[in-house]
Amino acid sequence: MTETRRSPAELRNMFGANLRILARNFPSISELSRQLGINRTQFNRYLSGESFPRPDVLARMCHFFRVDARVLLEPVDRISNIRDPLTGHFLGDFLGTSARSVDETLFPSGFYRFSRRSFLRQNQFVSGVVRVFRDGDSTFIRGFEARAAMQAQGLPMTRHTREFRGLVLRQEEGVAAMISRKGGMTASFNYLSRVSSFENNYWVGYVARTVREEPGTERVVRMVYEHLGNGFSSAKAASKSAGYCNLDDLLPFHQRLLQADAPFR
Repeated sequence: MTETRRSPAELRNMFGANLRILARNFPSISELSRQLGINRTQFNRYLSGESFPRPDVLARMCHFFRVDARVLLEPVDRISNIRDPLTGHFLGDFLGTSARSVDETLFPSGFYRFSRRSFLRQNQFVSGVVRVFRDGDSTFIRGFEARAAMQAQGLPMTRHTREFRGLVLRQEEGVAAMISRKGGMTASFNYLSRVSSFENNYWVGYVARTVREEPGTERVVRMVYEHLGNGFSSAKAASKSAGYCNLDDLLPFHQRLLQADAPFR
C-alpha cells in the first residue's frame, strides 16, 4: 500500500483547522493562549497554518486538549477521544480517565448477583445478575431487567428492551455507576462500597432511579452486589432465581445487608 505523502503546507493547514475546532470551546483566543503559555501572535500563526509548534509545545498542547499527535494528520472529528465528552477539556479532569480507571481490586470483573427492594412492589424484592467487564481504561456493566419487572411497568419483554448498560466510575470509598436502557428511556444511579465478608466478595450501597415522585413508590433503595467470579455456571445458576421474590427467598447474607426493617438514609 502506497503511503500518501503530505507537504509541510498540507500538514500545517490540517493542524490549523483542527486547532480552530478545539479552540471553539474557549471564550477567547487570548485566554486560551494564556492557559497554554503560548504567545498570542505565535498561536495565531498555528491557527492560520503558517507554522508548526515545536515538539515540546505540541506535546503540551496535546496534553491540554487531551488529544494525540494525530491532530497533524487527521480531521479532529475522526479522533475518537475528541468525540468523548468525558475525556474532553471540560470534563476530562473530573470524569475522565482517572475516574474511569477502576482497579480490579476495588471492583473485579466478572458476574455479580444483586438484590434490592422492589421500586413498585413495597413488600417484595428483586434479584438479578449483571456482568462487569473492562475495555481499555473504562469499566462497564451489562444486564437484563427481569421479565416480571418489565411486565409490571407495561413494557415489552423482549431481550432488546430488557437490556441495560452502564459506566462504572471510581469513588473515594467505592464505585458509582450510571446505568440506562437503550435509548436512554430510563436510567439509574448506583453506588456501592465493599463490606467485610468471608470471601471479601460483597458490596452494599443504593440505587436511585430517575423518575418523578409518586405516592406509594420508592425512588431510592438499598442494594447488595455479590461477586460470583468469571464462570458462567455460577451466573447461570443465579439467573434462575432472578426476578421478584420475598425477603425470605434471598440468601441470608443478602437479607442481613439489605436491612429490610431499617429505613434508608
